[in-house]
Amino acid sequence: MKKILSGNEAIARGAYEYGALVAAAYPGTPSTEILENIAQYKEIYSEWAPNEKVALEVAIGASIAGARAISAMKHVGVNVAADPLFTYAYTGVNGGLILVSADDPGMHSSQNEQDNRYYAKFAKIAMLEPSDSQEAKDFVGEAFKISEMFDTPVLLRITTRIAHSKGLVELGERQEVGLKPYKRDIQKFISMPAHARVRHVLVEEKFKELEEYSNNSPLNRIEMGKDNKIGIITSGISYQYAKEVFGDNACYLKISITNPLPKRLIKEFASKVETLYVIEELEPFMEEQIKAMGINVIGKDRIPRIGELNPDIIAKALLGIENPVIKSEKEVPARPPVLCPGCPHRGLFYVLSKKNAVITGDIGCYTLGAVPPLEAMDTCICMGASVSGGHGFQKAAEKGGRDQKVFCVIGDSTFFHSGITGLMDIVYNKGNATTIILDNRITAMTGHQENPGTGKTLMGEDTVELDIVKICEALGVKHIRVVNPHNLAETEKAVNEAMEIKEPMVIITKWPCALIKTEPQPKGKCVVNQDKCKKCKLCLKVGCPAVSFTNGVVSIDETMCNGCTVCLQVCPFKAIEKVGDQ
Repeated sequence: MKKILSGNEAIARGAYEYGALVAAAYPGTPSTEILENIAQYKEIYSEWAPNEKVALEVAIGASIAGARAISAMKHVGVNVAADPLFTYAYTGVNGGLILVSADDPGMHSSQNEQDNRYYAKFAKIAMLEPSDSQEAKDFVGEAFKISEMFDTPVLLRITTRIAHSKGLVELGERQEVGLKPYKRDIQKFISMPAHARVRHVLVEEKFKELEEYSNNSPLNRIEMGKDNKIGIITSGISYQYAKEVFGDNACYLKISITNPLPKRLIKEFASKVETLYVIEELEPFMEEQIKAMGINVIGKDRIPRIGELNPDIIAKALLGIENPVIKSEKEVPARPPVLCPGCPHRGLFYVLSKKNAVITGDIGCYTLGAVPPLEAMDTCICMGASVSGGHGFQKAAEKGGRDQKVFCVIGDSTFFHSGITGLMDIVYNKGNATTIILDNRITAMTGHQENPGTGKTLMGEDTVELDIVKICEALGVKHIRVVNPHNLAETEKAVNEAMEIKEPMVIITKWPCALIKTEPQPKGKCVVNQDKCKKCKLCLKVGCPAVSFTNGVVSIDETMCNGCTVCLQVCPFKAIEKVGDQ
């Protein structure tokens, strides 16, 4: 049977077909749908972990127990999970272990576009890169096989286009691999210096064997074209782009096992062509290694190393021509990101925007508090950095003699991910930054995944709902306020209190995301009484897309209005009224 699947769906199907028993992840675009789809296969235990490090460690534990296990995350998540990854590269596996890294060239939804192929090279583990959905499914099986054959974790590296593009996939039946026997092996699985020194030698030996495997594997293949004037070495989605531009007029070395590179095969291919190109997104990962072999190739001296590639970019870079692809005559209008109508974060940021304070932000929907007209954020570094970074900012200001109030803004899921330790640091080291936890009852930015505060697991089971107030109390925070962020007076009262306090404080803004259909939302709509409206435009400063000023008239789009009343509370002339709330 064949089915049209995205790359993420295909990887999930591969986990099912090739006998995975355990899967763990933290949601992050473009990888989120992998676990959401694996969870549909009840033969696999699936979970959302609090962060990527925990997710990989869960998969590692399952692997040691003898299960085939898979962990998935976006590229920056591998930064969080790097510690266990590098150690497990030394210890080796029992059951096969796959780490899916979903890279994001072009930064469609990320704070950087790092090239995670270097993680495989750094850790000296095998890496596979699929070029379409069929390969995404099939390579899961190949990765499990390689993992168990060479006693190593395997990095399955995809990019946004592979993750989200759809293609026809041949489905198969599940292979019930089951659990491999577990036998205590202290020298293998207890990574202490004396054991690790021995294991490092084995890693180097295995890596040489892996390279020989890579040279002989059908996953790396030469495709000769009409003539041998142009040869292209490529992998992943770049293979599809190259084929679209050059077609049968070029020869290809399609590399799917990109670490270790098949050096003998590369030399063979280079000897058959006149001019050799390396086409790859982001860094010159393959190019640098090929040049180190003494082979002359053309790559990043023409092809950009910044941003996502496409056929047009490749055609311009290598052929100097426009790629003959049908394009729309109309430009797609820009859609700048904005907090949704009724978003519970809007009221808080409106209040903060009026304060003389530094606001350290974090990763989530609430990062949009930085955009006009709210502009109520100073920093955004990485998951959890709002709290620890805000603490560092406050301490530096204090040491330099500057009285600077700092608010650290973080979402509920991000707080569970990596904000708890930052808050612990503030309390332990006598900081006075105020942490604001935006509890909208879900992991919203990545598409409404459960987290430890929602009371549900990924598999839909009821579970313990962690209490953020009690967690903060246990960390030693004495000043905690819980507010409804749609109530501006209540929110401002808590913020004003925090402005004056010289001890750690936590404000929890608790209201469900406006897009959660199972949670109660405000009733009725807000409308503008044109007889009262003075056109002061103060309501526009809340940044709600439902409120507009067109042709000299302030109006509220009733199809967009959520009825949160933030704009109503801001209007000094009571020109905005609530209707239909009975």
